Amino acid sequence: MADDTPTPAPRPGWRALPWRWLVSAGSLLALAAALWWLHRALAGTPLREVLHSLGALPWPALGLALAGTAFSYGALAAHDVLALRVLQRRDLPWPRAALTGFMATAVGHNVGLSLLSGGAVRLRLYGAWGLGAGEVATLTSLVGLSFGLGVTLCAGAALLLEPASTLAALHLPATAARALGVLLVLLPLAWLLRLAIGPRTLTVRHWQWPLPTPAQGALQLLLSLADLAAASLVLWSLLPPDTVGWVPFLGLYLMAMVVGIASHVPGGLGVFEAVLIAGLPQVPAHTLLAASLAYRAVYYLLPLALAALAGLAMLLHTQAARAQRWFSLTQPVAAWVAPWLGATVVFAAGAVLLFSGSLPADGARLHALRGVVPLAAVEVSHLAGSLIGLALLILSQALLQRVDAARRLALGLLLAGALASLLKGLDLGEAALSLGAAAVLYAGRAGFRRQARWRWGRDLGALGPQAWLGVGVVVIATLWLGLFSFRHVEYSNELWWQFALRAQAPRALRAGVLVAVACVALLVWQAVRPRRAPPERATPEQLAVAARLVAASARTDAALALLGDKRLLIDEGGQAMLMYQVQSRSWIAMGDPVGEPEAGEALAWRLREMADRHGARAVFYQVDAQRLPLYLDMGLSAIKLGEEALVPLTGFTLEGPRRAALRQAVRRAERDGLSFEVVPPEAVPAHLPALRRVSERWLQAKATREKGFSLGRFDPDYLRHFPMALVWRAGEVVGFANLWTGNGRDELSIDLMRHDPGAVPGVMDYLFAQCMVWGAARGFQAFSLGMAPLAGLETHPLAPLWHRLGTTLFRSGEHFYNFQGLRAYKQKFDPEWKPRYLACPGGLALPGVLIDVATLIGGGWRGVIAR
Repeated sequence: MADDTPTPAPRPGWRALPWRWLVSAGSLLALAAALWWLHRALAGTPLREVLHSLGALPWPALGLALAGTAFSYGALAAHDVLALRVLQRRDLPWPRAALTGFMATAVGHNVGLSLLSGGAVRLRLYGAWGLGAGEVATLTSLVGLSFGLGVTLCAGAALLLEPASTLAALHLPATAARALGVLLVLLPLAWLLRLAIGPRTLTVRHWQWPLPTPAQGALQLLLSLADLAAASLVLWSLLPPDTVGWVPFLGLYLMAMVVGIASHVPGGLGVFEAVLIAGLPQVPAHTLLAASLAYRAVYYLLPLALAALAGLAMLLHTQAARAQRWFSLTQPVAAWVAPWLGATVVFAAGAVLLFSGSLPADGARLHALRGVVPLAAVEVSHLAGSLIGLALLILSQALLQRVDAARRLALGLLLAGALASLLKGLDLGEAALSLGAAAVLYAGRAGFRRQARWRWGRDLGALGPQAWLGVGVVVIATLWLGLFSFRHVEYSNELWWQFALRAQAPRALRAGVLVAVACVALLVWQAVRPRRAPPERATPEQLAVAARLVAASARTDAALALLGDKRLLIDEGGQAMLMYQVQSRSWIAMGDPVGEPEAGEALAWRLREMADRHGARAVFYQVDAQRLPLYLDMGLSAIKLGEEALVPLTGFTLEGPRRAALRQAVRRAERDGLSFEVVPPEAVPAHLPALRRVSERWLQAKATREKGFSLGRFDPDYLRHFPMALVWRAGEVVGFANLWTGNGRDELSIDLMRHDPGAVPGVMDYLFAQCMVWGAARGFQAFSLGMAPLAGLETHPLAPLWHRLGTTLFRSGEHFYNFQGLRAYKQKFDPEWKPRYLACPGGLALPGVLIDVATLIGGGWRGVIAR
């Protein structure tokens, strides 16, 4: 059985660290610096004062904050509506666009990297409503540009209008700040001037974006100003009255927001607060921190909850149209929502367990434990709760991949965490959150379909940079909470060894250090663990399993797995396989997974994870349109490669006017002495010497070499698996093709096709026609003539760049490949055309992907250059 374990990549040196790791590390350093600043600014302030200030916020202020939040998100949602007008997509109703903008913004604000996280939400929703991936990318860039211009204008105005005292508090030289303010104000004005006098499209190299009209550009800028003003009003309304005017506060708010965005810390956590405290020395630090916590609850968490409810309502509405009974409705909803909701609540439960380990427990509850729970159980539960919290943070990443074993492990840890919460301090709310998360995982168990084995040693430590960023933010915040909560306790070496029911500071100290050591150890182990390279070719055992899956598959191109030139991923149950090969930085899968759909989906995700851990890109070549949602969920882009020609065989005959040309070609070939025969696989070895002679003559005449990966080659071990169609003349084989029959009678296809160039003309026409007649007589539904590359691409001026380049190459690239001739040759058989796609990372990675695919198929650069 094949081992589909992703093998780690060779460890890069420090100079070769991927930029994502550097960005994540920089974000964690920014968070640590900001929390250090807060620790100094809050010197002498106990935690109870922050909580008291939070509870003392007046209801009118909260009402004004809610109103400001609604106005801000309304302006942000209007950006999407306006961007659709720029794209001239008036067919999509504006309520849908506004709802999508709201949901994307709520996710982007909380997750961070809003263009990517919000863009994923837009791709999912707009794609379901008919927008292409290119249109969604353009819309997202327009929204991001509008927001950026608004921030630039407001930040520039703030630097110009900000009092010198505030600039000094932020350690900004007044002269430099004013000069920077002038520059920032001029940039949006220059953009409006460009819209007024320049063309309506922006071209960067080969990429083109439609631009708004001057009126639309001005409206985008006004919407951004309205959004920022309303967002600042939310926090300003929560400050004590008469501490700072709203207009001066607006400038400081913008600077804090820009610094928070630049830090890449999710939500600017800690960084945003540090800038506010530095810029408002007249406001008590604990009051400002309480206002910031309320601001984050109102402006961040509340919209995120509403966006989740909106997404659930949309899914219910979609499924309700297809289902009649309540049970059939809830099952697909639970399966779709459970991985995302489960990962979120598990992460939240882990964070709460970690935070709880650094906060003082309620004295009355601790007193209730006296005489009931042994002190040793309290101490052990405190440490166990913190470690369980760290484990839940890490397991939440696997839940997104729908791994059932990770769900089971998280379920057990949540139950253990609830018990630890009760034993260490009777924290009923914390235990209820853990039990609620466990209930979510249990209720949504149908959504965790991947039955892959969960390897604690390999999978748990192989986290990516974004996962480590999330874990690191929570761990650093936990350590800071411990220092802040017990800052009144003077440190001494004896604290480590104090064990008493009310000795909470020592418990928090031990738990914090244990979590930090575990986190660092896991990170170091991930960096230095032994690495091994994956096998270069499939093993005989893998090929045996592949032969069984190929025989049971209705997909004829699954037979390429038997070629022996690919690596194979096979799930543990032997229900599905995925064939792939590595070329440079691309891990290229040939076609969709073969076998049971759910197991195949798990293998596709597995390949995506393997490539990511090697710092490479996952590529899926010649995939079907029906599987595109899977690859879009992986964050890949889909581009059309061409179209496959399928000739319907139901009722196929050479008689009648429709097949007159083909019938005449067959009769002419028979007059020239050609005859047709299909021999079974067991009879193929006897004909191999004759077939090899025909193949060598064909290669010599074409001045080409054997290809591979997506095409068969003359390999006796490979050809023995299939029936062989032979064309005879005067007792000699002059043409042949191996037949892919698959399981059942869905499709018949040919793979390796060769003919003797010295034979009479029309050998291949005769071979194809007779194969179709043979397949129709045996009940096959269709005959595949293979793919016509670059055929069927859009020619519209607003079509994606790849379509326009591909169309140009299709029309003018005959020197490199007979694109039009191949399409015209297959068209004479009157086929139906089925699109085929390439799923891969988009943007600047696309040229490298195409080069790697061409190199792999051609067998090297010589195969790419040679015709």
